[in-house]
Amino acid sequence: MTEPTTPVAVPADPPAPAPASPEADPGSDTASLTRRLAQLQEALVVGGDRIDPATAARVRENGDHVRARLALGVDHTVVALLGGTGSGKSSLFNEICGLDFAEVGVKRPTTSEATACVWGAGGDALLDWLEVDPDHRIERESALDGDTEAPLRGLVLLDLPDHDSIEDAHRAAVDRLLPMADLLVWVVDPQKYADDALHSGYLRGLVGHEGAMLVVLNQVDTVPEGQRDALVEDVSRLLVQDGLTGVEVRATSARTGEGVAEMRDTLAEVVGRQSLAARRASAEISDAARLVEAEVADAEPPADVLDVTPVAVTLAQAAGLPAIADAVAAVVRGSEDPLPSFVSVQEGAVALARGQWADAVTARLPRRWAESVRARLAGTEQIRSAADDALSRVAVVARRSGLAATLSVLAFVLGAAALVAAGVGGGLALGTGGLGEALRLAWPVAVGAAVLAVVAAVLAVRARRSAAVRRAEGVRRDGREALEGVARTCLAEPTAAVLAEHRRVRELAHGARQA
Repeated sequence: MTEPTTPVAVPADPPAPAPASPEADPGSDTASLTRRLAQLQEALVVGGDRIDPATAARVRENGDHVRARLALGVDHTVVALLGGTGSGKSSLFNEICGLDFAEVGVKRPTTSEATACVWGAGGDALLDWLEVDPDHRIERESALDGDTEAPLRGLVLLDLPDHDSIEDAHRAAVDRLLPMADLLVWVVDPQKYADDALHSGYLRGLVGHEGAMLVVLNQVDTVPEGQRDALVEDVSRLLVQDGLTGVEVRATSARTGEGVAEMRDTLAEVVGRQSLAARRASAEISDAARLVEAEVADAEPPADVLDVTPVAVTLAQAAGLPAIADAVAAVVRGSEDPLPSFVSVQEGAVALARGQWADAVTARLPRRWAESVRARLAGTEQIRSAADDALSRVAVVARRSGLAATLSVLAFVLGAAALVAAGVGGGLALGTGGLGEALRLAWPVAVGAAVLAVVAAVLAVRARRSAAVRRAEGVRRDGREALEGVARTCLAEPTAAVLAEHRRVRELAHGARQA
C-alpha cells in the first residue's frame, strides 16, 4: 500500500537487524528477501571496484534499510481499524478477535492507545516499532483453537486511537500508524458517517489508495432493515464525492455479529497477500539490483573472442617461426644451409598483439570492467619473456628421411645394375653368334633395372619432400602450441577470470531483481 498524504510523525529507529533464522520457512517473504539481499551483497563483493563507489554506497544503504525492515518481521500483515468516538470499532475489534480484549463503551469512552491482536508468533519486534504497549498486545492463536484461526496467521490487527479525539497525542498516533498498515478499515456509525473531520481530515487525502481501504458501516442493528441498503449507498456516494472510487462498504454489527464472519474472510484474503513492508522491501531490492545491473554489460563477449590463435600467429611471425620451418624443410630436402635460430620477439609486436586482444575482449564491457581486464593481462615484457622461453624449448628437428635415403641407395644400385647389364649385352652383341641366348636375356635385365632405378629415385624425391613437409609442420605446430600456451596463460586466462566475475555479478543482480 502506498502512503497517504496525511503528515506522519517519524517513529523511533527500528531495532538492529538480525540475521534470518536458518529455520525460517524457505518460502516466506523474509527468507525470499534475505536471499535476494545476499545476492546483492555478493554482487558488490565480486564486483569490487568495478562497480562505481557511489552506486555501491547506495546499494549498501538500501540493503541496510531493508535489513532493518526484515528485523521487524515483514511476514506479518498489518490491518488498522480506524474510527471516531462511539463508532464501535473497539467492539468490532473484539468480535473479530473472538476475545474481550480492547476496552469499549463506558470503560473507555475514547480509544487513547493502540491495541494489537497478533495471530501467530514473532510479532514483538514489529509491535515495538509500532510503539504498541506490551500491556495492549495479545496473541490470538493457541492450541485450543485448532485450525480455526490458521487462515489469519500472520495478521496484526490494530485498534487505533479515535481520530476525532480532542487529545493531540491521539490524532498524532493515528497519523503515525496510518502509513504502516497494509489495509485501512474505516469504521463509521449511522449517526456520524458524514462527519467532516473524517472526510476532509483523512479520506480525501487518500485518493489513489482505494485498493488498500475498506469502509465498515457498524451498528447497523440500530437501523431498520429496510433502510440499511440505502444507508450503505449513501456512504458510497460520499466516498465518491471525496474522490474515492471503488472502495467497498460493508455493513456490520459488533453487537449482533452481523457481517463479522465476512470481515474475517476478507482479512484472511489480505493475509494471503504480500505485506506492505514486504512489497516495499522487495521494491527497494529491485531498485538496488537495477543500479548494479547498470554497472555491467547485458552479456559477456562471445567465446570466439577468447581464441588465442591470432595472438599466437602474430608472435610466431615476430619470432621468425615460419622462416625456421621453411629452413627445416629445405635441410630435409637436402640443402646444406645451416638452420637459423628463433629471434627474440620484438616488444612492439607483443604490445600490438596484447592491445588487439584487449580491444577485442573489452569492446562490449563498461569502462571499469574493461580497465579491470587490461589490468589483469600480463605486461608486454612478461609476455615477450614467456614467448622467448617457450620457443627455446621447441625442438627444431631437421633429420632427413631414412626412407628417402634407402630409396636413393636402391636407385643407385639398380642404376648400376642396369649399366652393367647393358654393358654385358653390348659386349655379347660384338661376339660370336653362339651367345645369342645370353644376349637375349641381358637386355631385358638392363631395361628392368633402369626402370626400377627411376621409380626408386622418384620415390626417394617424394619421400624427402614428404619428410620435409612433416618436419616443417612439426616445428610450426610445436612453436604455435608453445605460443598459444603463452597467450592462454598471459591473456586468455586472466580475461576469462574477469569475465566470469562479470557474469556472476550480472546473474546475481538479475536474480536479486526478480521478485
